[in-house]
Amino acid sequence: MVMKMRMAASKPSKLYTGAEFSDSREPSPAVKTSLFVFFVFIRAIHPTVIDASKSVDSSGRKYFAYGPQTANLAEVFMSMMVAQLVSVKTGEWHKIWKPKPLKIFIVIGFLFGLGDYLEMRSLVSLGGGAYQILLQSRLLITALMLWAISGQRQTLFQWNLLALVVCSMSVYMCLDLAADESGSSRKLLGTLNVVLKVTVSCLAAVLTDRYTKHFKDPVYIQAIQLRLSRTLLLFFLVAFDGQTLEHGFFYGWDSCTVLVAATHMLKAWSTLYLLVYLDSVLKNMGESLAVLVTYLMEIALPFCDAPFEVRTLLAVLVVMLSVNAYISSKNVVSKSAKYGQLTEPPNQP
Repeated sequence: MVMKMRMAASKPSKLYTGAEFSDSREPSPAVKTSLFVFFVFIRAIHPTVIDASKSVDSSGRKYFAYGPQTANLAEVFMSMMVAQLVSVKTGEWHKIWKPKPLKIFIVIGFLFGLGDYLEMRSLVSLGGGAYQILLQSRLLITALMLWAISGQRQTLFQWNLLALVVCSMSVYMCLDLAADESGSSRKLLGTLNVVLKVTVSCLAAVLTDRYTKHFKDPVYIQAIQLRLSRTLLLFFLVAFDGQTLEHGFFYGWDSCTVLVAATHMLKAWSTLYLLVYLDSVLKNMGESLAVLVTYLMEIALPFCDAPFEVRTLLAVLVVMLSVNAYISSKNVVSKSAKYGQLTEPPNQP
């Protein structure tokens, strides 16, 4: 017995590799890159398809011939049903009803539903490119929210970059207004709806980034929890939009409307997976890159009629580069602050 114990003790122990504490949900670098590229593509094609789904009346004014929220509701309902089937097949359906995460995700889902409504309201009067540009106001709104809620301040350098983002957005919108013969009142209303949508979406994205990583349930379980209140809100909006109950749910739908619903679904799932597996910084970078991709799609795709203009392309590039400069500045400012703390002389008594 003693000999066996000595022989067991003499055997080399299993080497520690660090994988023992790794998150099983962590994807490979190739998967992360593919997810980021797919996210950028869907973010760019989504407003482009919505703009292309509009009809034109006799006066040349664009409008939605279908119920704008029906495409949203179709996407949310189908996504939730598919996720429900997956959860039943894996035997995890009961996890949906865990009280603590469910309460939080119901609130976040309501915010996402409100964002869906404001998105379609803004795209009634805005093109896909203008909408994508105005979405970059999320940087300024997020900075103001962090300052008001948590007291997190921006440096003078960062405020200058935010001012550059706002100025570049204004230049693009001035060019867009100059090319629009329908007047600026509808554009102003659309801009206001985008600002409200961005405010709601920023809060929802911050909460999603925090609580999806905190609870660590499977993504399809969290997707169902996020869509419960979202489905109810969109159902209410569809029921009282003034035309769906009278003409039917699929009134005015065509192949382009089906694409709108499909891109709604792909955008929602890619955003959720990006926030779960990557982070909000890459999400912001992806959305800024989508500004350029959206413009290129508008001038290249056959169902879009946007003309190519050098000044518009330059305005888009300035917006994209200024947004990326601000996002990259956070790492520089953080390292600068740490260096300043290390080199500061100690306080003398």
